[in-house]
Amino acid sequence: MGKHFFDYDDGDFAYAISDRMAIDSDGDLLMRMDDHMAMDMDSGELHMISDWSREEEE
Repeated sequence: MGKHFFDYDDGDFAYAISDRMAIDSDGDLLMRMDDHMAMDMDSGELHMISDWSREEEE
């Protein structure tokens, strides 16, 4: 937990709050779909992101 990653679609960083959820600088929740994709929980849009590896991989 606590990993930062870059959201290429929004052009900002997000902060992982669990292994499946994150929050970006605008306060939007993101749900992890895989290591390089997340869904914006407010809009339902898919976002390409930098690596969001699982906790057990670190």
